[in-house]
Amino acid sequence: MSHYSGFRNHPTARQHVRRLLLGLTATSLMVLGIAGVGAGTSVADAVIETVPVAATPRGVAITPNGDFAYVTNSFDDSVSVIDTETNTEVDTIAVGVAPRGVAITPNGAFAYITNIGDDTVSVIDTETNTEVDTIAVRAAPQGVEITPNGAFAYVTNRFDNSVSVIDTETNTEVDTIAVRTVPEQVAITPNGAFAYVTNGFDHSVSVIDTGTNTEVDTIAVGTVPVGVAITPNGAFAYVTNSYDDSVSVIDTETNTEVDTIAVGDFPEGVAITPNGAFAYVTNRFDDSVSVIDTGTNTEVDTIAVEEDPFGVAITPNGAFAYVTNRDDDTVSVIAFGQCAGSQCIDFGSLTGSG
Repeated sequence: MSHYSGFRNHPTARQHVRRLLLGLTATSLMVLGIAGVGAGTSVADAVIETVPVAATPRGVAITPNGDFAYVTNSFDDSVSVIDTETNTEVDTIAVGVAPRGVAITPNGAFAYITNIGDDTVSVIDTETNTEVDTIAVRAAPQGVEITPNGAFAYVTNRFDNSVSVIDTETNTEVDTIAVRTVPEQVAITPNGAFAYVTNGFDHSVSVIDTGTNTEVDTIAVGTVPVGVAITPNGAFAYVTNSYDDSVSVIDTETNTEVDTIAVGDFPEGVAITPNGAFAYVTNRFDDSVSVIDTGTNTEVDTIAVEEDPFGVAITPNGAFAYVTNRDDDTVSVIAFGQCAGSQCIDFGSLTGSG
């Protein structure tokens, strides 16, 4: 039966209202500068919650309805499920050995987890939060991304220098694409036409034509690129260069590096807001998240989080970022534009902060 025959995990009416209010609140604060807090104060992002999970969290993805965050715990061989309304861990799912990457199908029905320790991909049914399938791939699967139509999952195999293509209807590997040395992460353009793969030891990004499943271009970037994210309009790819403490900006029309942005120490993960205005980058060695204005390609803010921030995902309403802290066994929840200078607003039960 097709995985896309129906939508699951529909938010309740109350959750719809809550998320709408949060989105409007965040937008209003950014536009109005928080009316009434006094002249000269500036709106900033703030950590509103720290959620304990299992050992060594790495990857994170959020369901399309925004209700849940799925977090891979590498040293626990599990996936934590966080309720984003209460910001609590509500379930833990056993998967393969040393899970790393996670991606959720566009209809929210399934999560795909790369298990780097046993060369497999686990498939989780998000309605029952159980592992319903295991797919053999190549050596050391790391990153995973699903096409916008939900038909295929692309998986980077670090020690095989390849990308596996999984048919999500049959949950089988249907193709393998040769790329460069040590592929790390993968992102797919909004139109589904191309996949961008970071090659850590080749200091490059491979461009894969998803119609032919062939590498059609290679772009030189900084030293040891890891994370990659594409703007919602598909015009640019943002790539973290871990050894350069920088982010490369790639023009996807010309497939050239058009800008380089200095960030924190050892950048890893990157995610872009739904409106395309900002990129959030985790800096592992200085326990922070850099905020990049994509209009000017400058770092405009730095947010302190917990130890060794790794993955980052942004809620569909653009109000929150979830950051995995690898060496702290926690997830930081960042609220956008909810703190002004020294005056922080407590949104209480709206954010689940208490």
